[in-house]
Amino acid sequence: MTPTAAAPDDRLAAALRGFGPVGLLAIIVIFLGNAVVVPLTALLVLAWAWRSRTPWRDIGLAAPRSWLAAIVAGLAFGIAFKLVMKALVMPLLGAPPVNAAFHYLAGNGGALPGALYMIVIGAGFGEEIFFRGYLFERLGRLLGPGTGAKAAIVGATSILFGLDHLAGQGIPGAQQAFIVGLVFGAVYAVTGRLWLPIFAHIGFDLAALAIIYRDVETEVARFVFS
Repeated sequence: MTPTAAAPDDRLAAALRGFGPVGLLAIIVIFLGNAVVVPLTALLVLAWAWRSRTPWRDIGLAAPRSWLAAIVAGLAFGIAFKLVMKALVMPLLGAPPVNAAFHYLAGNGGALPGALYMIVIGAGFGEEIFFRGYLFERLGRLLGPGTGAKAAIVGATSILFGLDHLAGQGIPGAQQAFIVGLVFGAVYAVTGRLWLPIFAHIGFDLAALAIIYRDVETEVARFVFS
């Protein structure tokens, strides 16, 4: 069922959309979802949107004008973006050429199914629905729809996105995630649609997986600054 405007007598829906005890508890539960299983956080966001009667478009899930265009453009942009990050941006930031956190994937065919699941479901859909769709909606209700508010939201969610990658990927991973958050967040802030960032995120991570699996990280990282 597609969420609709809240009925005046639906107290639970109104409480879930607000920032009282029920609304804050919902934010905490959603945030902790992935600690149980991925992508529980994203599923809880969808459940929250349904029960709070928040329209799908408010969390960026309005259908794109063209699914084919969104998929192709998103994947192409994500792949190109990853190559630029790996060959140009991250070397300028002093990142090591090899991503130690994921180097176990090099030539490891047995790990590919799990990696692909995390890329498509955990990262592409899960992270975008939470960090862009849900957090933009929550912060937007607090800060308003203005340009300055949107810029602040892009910055705040990008910082959170970077911090979320710090424990598992270290400083370089957090730096990359922060920049990715800025770019994907800006795209979402301008378009109001989440599908392009979702497919771009998938393309970005698929390109990263291909580089690692083929064990050519060093070559790509030193392509510009050899």
